[in-house]
Amino acid sequence: MPLYKTIIPNSQTTVKIWKITESYEVLMEKVSLKPVALERVLGMKSELHQRGFLSVRHLLQEFGYTDADLFYDENGKPHLKDGKQISITHSFNFSAVIVSNSIVGIDVEKQRDKISIIAHKFIDYEFDYLNEDATDYIKKLTAIWCVKESLYKLFCTPGLSFKQHCLVIPFSISDKETVAWIDYEEEKHRYNINFLEFEGFTCAYAIA
Repeated sequence: MPLYKTIIPNSQTTVKIWKITESYEVLMEKVSLKPVALERVLGMKSELHQRGFLSVRHLLQEFGYTDADLFYDENGKPHLKDGKQISITHSFNFSAVIVSNSIVGIDVEKQRDKISIIAHKFIDYEFDYLNEDATDYIKKLTAIWCVKESLYKLFCTPGLSFKQHCLVIPFSISDKETVAWIDYEEEKHRYNINFLEFEGFTCAYAIA
């Protein structure tokens, strides 16, 4: 299907979400790829990953860009040639792109029970306010993961730890926003976070 959702958090920032229902062939025929991008997508073993990769290129087109406008630095962070800030994510049958004048990060994840098994790997402080017996426990874990992943993409600093350096302030799922901090090398950075849920997925984005 075409564009699933557009969000405009402020006058300088836009989020676009794509629901991936098209086949690999349909997605491929409607985009133009740089040779390096074409080699990358053809080398992917999973069609799900191929479709996610191509849907991001469709989202770029929705912003008025092409694959040629996108490049990555040595840390794997995406950039746009016109100097705008960008962050990219895809999970199963959804992908999302955020473009802004500010530094940004975005993540989409499917809500799955198995995230509770790895919670101890990315949560420390947040356990103080989480309740494992609450009906929204999995949703909260997923939201926290998405927030920390978006912070990681925004900060893009080798050695940054979800568990040690990223803190998410207590929130309710109904709030749809929270505050998060990166506490790294004796410097604290505060970020406003927005998140939303749709069709069993969570999306969070951070704006510096």
